[in-house]
Amino acid sequence: MTDPSFLARHRRVLVLCAATVALHYAAIDWVGGRLSAQTHRPSELPPSLMTAQLRLALPKRVESKPVEEVAPLAAPRKPAARGKPVVQPVADAGPSVAQATAVVAEAAQLGDLAVQAAPGAAEAAGAAGAEQAGAAQAQTGTPPPAVAQGETPAAVVPDAAPRPAGRRYKVNLPPSASFDMTVERVDADGTKWTGAATMTWHTDGSRYKASVEAGVSLLITRLNLLVLRSEGEIDDYGIAPVTVTEKRARRAETATHFNRDAGTITFSASERSYPLLVGAQDKATVPFQLGGIGRADVNQFGGDIDIQVGEEKEATIFRFQLVGEEEIDTKNGKVVTWHLSRPPKPGSYSSKLDIWLAPGLNWYPVQIRNTEANGALTTQTVSNMKMTDK
Repeated sequence: MTDPSFLARHRRVLVLCAATVALHYAAIDWVGGRLSAQTHRPSELPPSLMTAQLRLALPKRVESKPVEEVAPLAAPRKPAARGKPVVQPVADAGPSVAQATAVVAEAAQLGDLAVQAAPGAAEAAGAAGAEQAGAAQAQTGTPPPAVAQGETPAAVVPDAAPRPAGRRYKVNLPPSASFDMTVERVDADGTKWTGAATMTWHTDGSRYKASVEAGVSLLITRLNLLVLRSEGEIDDYGIAPVTVTEKRARRAETATHFNRDAGTITFSASERSYPLLVGAQDKATVPFQLGGIGRADVNQFGGDIDIQVGEEKEATIFRFQLVGEEEIDTKNGKVVTWHLSRPPKPGSYSSKLDIWLAPGLNWYPVQIRNTEANGALTTQTVSNMKMTDK
């Protein structure tokens, strides 16, 4: 027979074990609830935003040939002065040879003065003189003066259409946008001043307009120190300027014309003319053409970029070299850029031009710096950018 005291002790042990297990479950449930509450408790701090910028690998450097200079076209030569031939008068024979020669000389002089403004007028004047000289020859039997060997005729017709350049680039131009820029300048004597600039770029795929306006803000107005306006077309070589005008403070406006039918670059401020190379640019379009080259194929920056640039009185070859990748500070934060530089070239231009393109921002030019030969430094940095279709 089982001892009653043994059974009582056994029941007490079982009850104690059950109570212990229940307490453990209760403790675990309580701790789990506390941990869950702590995990899902909303933070009092605002959520942080993480951003990342993709970085393109720099292309391998490829050595380029020396720049081939483009010489200006030879100015038309005037016929050499010749003595007037002595001709026996012929009754009712019309104008004499001397009179015809004077007419030809006068027409040639008029043609020289009008060749830049109206090439057609010069050709018409030359033709009129030739017709009158021919009439005199028929009536008097005396031939007109011949052009001496080695001389250039008075009317020189340049090559039609732009000439091919040394290297052709693939170009994918960036979309239309407008830019507000801060301007900081340090003069050669250390004087500092600040200003503002506006740069615009618009294209519909077949034509374009570009402009740059830089100035200083006064108390109640703004004084423009430089206004550049460029218009033209888009062709297989990228931007194809037709006309660019430049207006500086206290100076008359000048114009540069890219005559694609005649294959020349001419200037309102100079009688010079240059052969027009394919891919030629002006000062307002160079940064966007470089951006288009980067958008099309970054490996093109492995070699030097040579671009003919027409500006005010001459057209020279700008050679840009890739310096490397750099981060620059803007009012919108740090921007990863590719730094391109055009060093000075003795005999052509004495200033250094640096352009920073942003691959992550459609290869737009976000900073431009000009360093003059005397040490004066002007830097334009984008402070605000807006994509636009206007």
